[in-house]
Amino acid sequence: MCKKIDRIFLLFLLYSVFGWLYEVFLEVVIYRWGYSDRGVLTGPYCPIYGVGAMLFLLCFSGFLRAELRGIARYLRPSAVFLGCMALATALELAASYILEEITGTWPWQTYLDYRINFQGRIALSPSLRFGVGGLLFLYVLQPLFSRLLDRLGARRVHSLARLTGAIFFLDCVHYAWSLLS
Repeated sequence: MCKKIDRIFLLFLLYSVFGWLYEVFLEVVIYRWGYSDRGVLTGPYCPIYGVGAMLFLLCFSGFLRAELRGIARYLRPSAVFLGCMALATALELAASYILEEITGTWPWQTYLDYRINFQGRIALSPSLRFGVGGLLFLYVLQPLFSRLLDRLGARRVHSLARLTGAIFFLDCVHYAWSLLS
């Protein structure tokens, strides 16, 4: 059980870092707004991406392993795309309400400038990117990272999970303390 928790936490943290890198890439390279720290915590991670990745694994791993026949086999990527798009969009909407309640705002840009949006909290264009990202995550990154963790071995994975877990925990405590101050 401990081995599984270690792996899940490391995957959560890894995808949180990837989310942060993706956000910074969008800001600096695509939109050319310049650099700003895209996370609410001190470290280079956006935990909402880690949560989204864990939800994708929870919801779609069995579906990806299932033996499908006929046309269903070819429609699976489309179903995964739509499922990831819907799940990530629902997560972003829920997180915007939760973070607004806790902090007074949500830490990502408003989508009011997008043609199809809901209250500036979610929009069609990012939702489509979430669907594509979900496909990339489930079909490419997750198998790659899973093999990487297998190669590290249980002892190293456990040590790495403890070390990064302690750092992440302290970062969360620091953030909570800053909210209360």
